[in-house]
Amino acid sequence: QVQLAESGGGLVQAGGSLRLSCAFYGRTFSEFIMGWSRQAPGKERELVARITPGSSTAYEDSVKGRFTVSRDHARNMVYLQMNSLKTEDTAVYYCTATSLSSSMEYWGEGTLVTVSS
Repeated sequence: QVQLAESGGGLVQAGGSLRLSCAFYGRTFSEFIMGWSRQAPGKERELVARITPGSSTAYEDSVKGRFTVSRDHARNMVYLQMNSLKTEDTAVYYCTATSLSSSMEYWGEGTLVTVSS
């Protein structure tokens, strides 16, 4: 069973930066596509960024050029570096893991990011 533990959320002013971290437990890290999704108040959950085991990345259009996803296979960690934060980035951010073999998806409990104006 996969377990994901996010950390690094908090309150930041617009224009600032935060780095989210996600620890992966329970299975073989290199067999999963890792991602970050978010859900803002009153909105649907959306995929923000994802990274394959080979470190190919993809981003939602609104965060391109501002957010960077990375992974550390030695530590079984995934990171989301968020720069030039905007108030509309305020959301609960979730770490996700998708199995390459079964497509089963796992979610962390989320970490709240609040961007103030």
